[in-house]
Amino acid sequence: MKRRHFVKQMTATGSLLFLPKSVWTALTTKRLRTAHIGVGGMGAEDLKAIASHSKVDVVALCDVDANALNAARQLYPKAALFKDYRRMLETLKDSIDAVVVSTPDHTHAPASLMAMQMEKPVYCQKPLTHHVTEARAMQKLAAEKNLVTQMGIQVHSFYDYKLATLLIQSGIIGKVKTVRAWSPKNWGYDGPEPEGADTVPEHLDWNLWLGTAPEHPYKKGVYHPGNWRKLLDFGCGTLGDMGVHIFDTPYNALALDVPLTIKTECREPNGFGFPEQNKVTYKFPGTKYTTEFLKWVWYDGKGAPKAHSDLKLPNNDKLPLQGAMFIGEKGRLLLPHFMELPRLIVDGSYQDLDLAPFKDLGAPVRNYEEEGKKHYHQFVDACLGKATCSAPFSYGAKLTETILLGVIAGRFPNMTLHWDSERARFKEDKANAFLDAEYRSF
Repeated sequence: MKRRHFVKQMTATGSLLFLPKSVWTALTTKRLRTAHIGVGGMGAEDLKAIASHSKVDVVALCDVDANALNAARQLYPKAALFKDYRRMLETLKDSIDAVVVSTPDHTHAPASLMAMQMEKPVYCQKPLTHHVTEARAMQKLAAEKNLVTQMGIQVHSFYDYKLATLLIQSGIIGKVKTVRAWSPKNWGYDGPEPEGADTVPEHLDWNLWLGTAPEHPYKKGVYHPGNWRKLLDFGCGTLGDMGVHIFDTPYNALALDVPLTIKTECREPNGFGFPEQNKVTYKFPGTKYTTEFLKWVWYDGKGAPKAHSDLKLPNNDKLPLQGAMFIGEKGRLLLPHFMELPRLIVDGSYQDLDLAPFKDLGAPVRNYEEEGKKHYHQFVDACLGKATCSAPFSYGAKLTETILLGVIAGRFPNMTLHWDSERARFKEDKANAFLDAEYRSF
């Protein structure tokens, strides 16, 4: 009787009839068996947060670093262990219901696409991919297979960011004409490519760490575990790291698509690392929440952002270390990053926010761990048919594409690039070479 009732419900909801086998299994068993690719650093946090859901069983762990794998093994001793995600997926394809990808950026798409081809729901860390073509491929495959997906941009589910989205869409500052966003973090490298090679540590499989990326000799402290974000072949710089978090709320609140033009002011390319300081200016087509066009300016690196009248605060207050400012026809809204309420500024003065219309959000939660769980648990609940993901790949791919277009513009300092979204091509043909990359066999 329960099974018949379940099928009847699925029939009533239409598209759920086309759920992949793995999701049907999870729905009918009422538990979710997860496999985790990358369990060190942020991967360890992802694992902890997903596993904190009462309906999750962690059945497989994968990492190219034996130290990270062994640390995770202590917490989940029943999980099967792998160092090659391909072998894990092939071996356990009938024993897992969802996959979590928490690797360096260059492995996001190869691992996620393989899991998705097997009809597995995927939670993938931000930025969704390393290349624009990969982002479009992941969005397309997720749609074709009707998969539950979520990009790992946890602040998307935090109280303050949801509140800012509702405030902007309520028209509190009128139509928005400009967004300025910033982070003083430095995930860039202006130095030369290191020479020579060091002995690969016994605990690290260097070939698997490189994965589909171009061959590089191992150098201690240059790539693994923490500095890959700075390097062209593996990360996406500060824009791809903090930019995704800080772009997310304005991008979502203003219902933006991909930009029309992009210009990055930075040093000349060195062929190895991202520039340490960048100013990226985007022009977006207008939406119902913006003026005819929207100007978006991103600053990163030491000292960011540059002084500007749009960023001047009442009482000569200092800007938050990281954040975004919406500049509208009737005022400004400052959104610090993170876990601070937005601030409304009208005629040069702070104004009190009337939060009564947004009481459904509840009260702010000033506990990072509890706030962070929301995004992960939303994914688990969606896989179990009890929720909908708020940052699926249909959204995450477009946000990632926007970020990556700015990253590419850094290869052509001070040149305005024109993006044709329909054709997925730049007008400036030489920039198209960076939309994709050939995968190394490994």
